[in-house]
Amino acid sequence: MEDWKKLSGQISAWIMDYARKNDISTLVVGVSGGIDSAVTSALCANTGLRTIALNMPIHQDSSQYDLSNQHIGWLSSNWENVESHIIDLTGTFDSISSELIDKGVDKLALANTRARLRMTALYSIAGSNNGIVVGTGNKIEDFGVGFFTKYGDGGVDISPIADLYKSEVYSLAEVLGVIQEIRDAAPTDGLWDDGRTDEEQIGATYGELEWAMRETESPSGAELTDRQRKVMDRYLHLNSTNSHKMKPIPVFSRDDH
Repeated sequence: MEDWKKLSGQISAWIMDYARKNDISTLVVGVSGGIDSAVTSALCANTGLRTIALNMPIHQDSSQYDLSNQHIGWLSSNWENVESHIIDLTGTFDSISSELIDKGVDKLALANTRARLRMTALYSIAGSNNGIVVGTGNKIEDFGVGFFTKYGDGGVDISPIADLYKSEVYSLAEVLGVIQEIRDAAPTDGLWDDGRTDEEQIGATYGELEWAMRETESPSGAELTDRQRKVMDRYLHLNSTNSHKMKPIPVFSRDDH
């Protein structure tokens, strides 16, 4: 059984050590109202370093916007080194999307544009405060199914929870004391006007995806049920389709020609 409190301290110490070695004084985190960003921002706050938490709504569902603000309020009440800002990117998104729609850009590309605008804001704040952008992706999203936007929420400097399964992130949230409303909320990337959840988009629960990832890494040899076969097929499809996000950028080498 993992000692979650000990792990929490180890991750915060790892963040602090990286910042110290690289002469970094500020940690910048986008807070969406979801469990991953809630845990990551709390781990950052635990370092004692100046932590800037940003709520960056773009036509945001009111429940997601409110959860983000509730979490930021909880952070600020527990750590004096936390400051926060709301950066409303709705107008910026509307301006660029009006140009892109005329060029035939589809809804998925526009959803990813939201994530890339947020990345730009995060780096603007980090670059102006001797800071780094701290990633909020977990192991399933970052290394299993590639459920993130390339150069959007995938554009970060360090990834403190990317070796943790989603279920493990929830365990950390409990020991950190993250508010219950966030721990109970359905995970969502917040990139769609209809409020669709992550699991609706992916076609499997995080628990099922964790099983599939573990099974591919260390096959049990057990006969799969019909549902398990469907989940495995979905996992392998997403892993293959999104592999370009999870691998280094291909670079032409003169030595190979």
